[in-house]
Amino acid sequence: MKSLIILFIGCVAQINAGVYTDRFLAQYKKIHDSGNGYFSREGIPYHSVETLMVEAPDHGHETTSEAYSYYVWLEAMYGAINGDFSSFNRAWDILEKYTIPTHEDQSSNSNYNPSSPATFAEEKDTPQEYPSKIDSDVSVGEDPIYQELVNAYGTSDIYGMHWLTDVDNVYGFGDTPGGGCENGPSANGPSYINTFQRGPEESVWRTIPQPTCDSFKYGGTNGFLDLFVADSDYAHQWKFTNAPDADARAVQAAYWAAKWADQKGQLGSITNTLSKAAKMGDYLRYGLFDKYFKKIGNCVGASQCAAGKGKESAHYLLSWYYAWGGSLDGQYGWAWRIGDGAAHFGYQNPLAAYALANEAALKPKGSTAVQDWQKSLDTQLEFYGYLQTPEGAFAGGATNSWKGRYATPDSNLTSNTFHGMFYDWEPVYHDPPSNNWYGMQAWSVDRLAQYYYVTGDSKAKTLLDKWVPWVVNNVKINGNKFQIPSNLAWSGTPGNNLHVSISSYNDDVGTASSTARALAYYAAKANDNSAKTTAKQLLDVMWENYQTSKGLSVEEPREDYRRFNEPVYVPSGWTGKYPNGDTIDSSSTFLSLRSWYKNDPDFQKVQSYLNGGAVPTFTYHRFWAQADVALAQGAYGLLFNE
Repeated sequence: MKSLIILFIGCVAQINAGVYTDRFLAQYKKIHDSGNGYFSREGIPYHSVETLMVEAPDHGHETTSEAYSYYVWLEAMYGAINGDFSSFNRAWDILEKYTIPTHEDQSSNSNYNPSSPATFAEEKDTPQEYPSKIDSDVSVGEDPIYQELVNAYGTSDIYGMHWLTDVDNVYGFGDTPGGGCENGPSANGPSYINTFQRGPEESVWRTIPQPTCDSFKYGGTNGFLDLFVADSDYAHQWKFTNAPDADARAVQAAYWAAKWADQKGQLGSITNTLSKAAKMGDYLRYGLFDKYFKKIGNCVGASQCAAGKGKESAHYLLSWYYAWGGSLDGQYGWAWRIGDGAAHFGYQNPLAAYALANEAALKPKGSTAVQDWQKSLDTQLEFYGYLQTPEGAFAGGATNSWKGRYATPDSNLTSNTFHGMFYDWEPVYHDPPSNNWYGMQAWSVDRLAQYYYVTGDSKAKTLLDKWVPWVVNNVKINGNKFQIPSNLAWSGTPGNNLHVSISSYNDDVGTASSTARALAYYAAKANDNSAKTTAKQLLDVMWENYQTSKGLSVEEPREDYRRFNEPVYVPSGWTGKYPNGDTIDSSSTFLSLRSWYKNDPDFQKVQSYLNGGAVPTFTYHRFWAQADVALAQGAYGLLFNE
């Protein structure tokens, strides 16, 4: 009788696990249903199914390196559940083809001088203060990893994702990956673009989108360049920007693919892709350095702060970006690279750092890469501790370059620094403040929880032991609905009354899924029933009550769409054109620079709102959120398949 009871309990556990992995497969099927519109004809994941979408991307059928990284992760878990890892390899191939610039896209890297990586230009506080003057009198440090990367891979090119692509070539620049520069509106396939360039107050509503390859065919006399930098001469050029959190997520996904494939005896089928992930992790180290490779710590005064030698310029945190560029046609023969002195807690990924330092299949070839990633892992864990509030949530971040120009920080920030880097409650952007969104908590702590699950590191557990109860106590399940934090408010500084409060709640399925997954990984390792129960409740109430034909979602009001008519600063007298003929001048607005939005099938309800009508509502299907739904359900099933 006792054996029958044990058998029965075991069967129940197996059935429960099957429920959640089956949910993964059902959501996966919806994402891959061609009728639902998640992918372009090339197989590129769109930022969202819906086209009228403004947040970080300014159009739903753009895509980001974030979306690609989620795509790779989704396919890794599909392999874990279904036993076929070919789609994981295929997802990486698409990522590589369409978001990692080819040699033709970044052709002048051989002219790069690592002893003089870039020329200094101040970041300004507002778009109205741009263009920013190039200042060659300010010293910059040396790039300590360039030569070892060349030695390791036999090329001067960077293997990293550019963060933003106009998949349907809506703007018409035609900067086709591997296919030439400014091919125009008739170009087939995706086009690299860029947006943010003008300081922390430049929200998406204030941007002037520009091509990554600027041959002065569009824009003004000097293309788009003189909107951003003031120089005595302008050259045709290319430039790309990397979002380190996305590349790190792709490495994280590759780590799980390696573990799951190994469990199924299929590691050999993905070794080539894993070597590419390791290579990406090697170049991702550019995100560990100060923007101008200046020495880390108490770096005040652009001219006074010392240029870094060797690894003196490494803060070892995942920063907001790294970027690289160069001359287009060889007429000047130059190239440049920058890191970023600002680090947000929400971008940290201790599991990716651990994988690059410890997982045999993911160890990069660069001669100092493994030790760099081990130091990064240690530094990231320390960073979480520095930023954790008594309540459990994590505050913004820290910077080596106050205001992006090595300015003098406020006096209350100098007494308790992070290795000489100054606390910043809203790193990098202020409209809206970068750490108000609760999603940063869910995303980053999910990675921390996965790291804890893999390693059992007591440092990670100590951090999670404070964060998890804060979240559990603020998840509200009421019948067929749930509420989780949406926006947060901050006060104090590290070591001086640092606190968080919750200013609003919502029922966003993406951040709820990330939250549930973080709780599940923690619960599985710490044997915490409260965290497990909360994760399960979130997953169940979402699945059973938030279904749409395309996935899971909830209607959301967009009061911010009043900003379609917001003026966009363009210096007086500057005029230019977009490929479709839209004029860029001092009278420009967000909408006037994007007149094609007026043809969007959903624009009429925005126009009605602009005319004084009701706030428009949308039911969005963002790729990252829909992937997160699947990944959270699947992770729970894999973790608790007892």
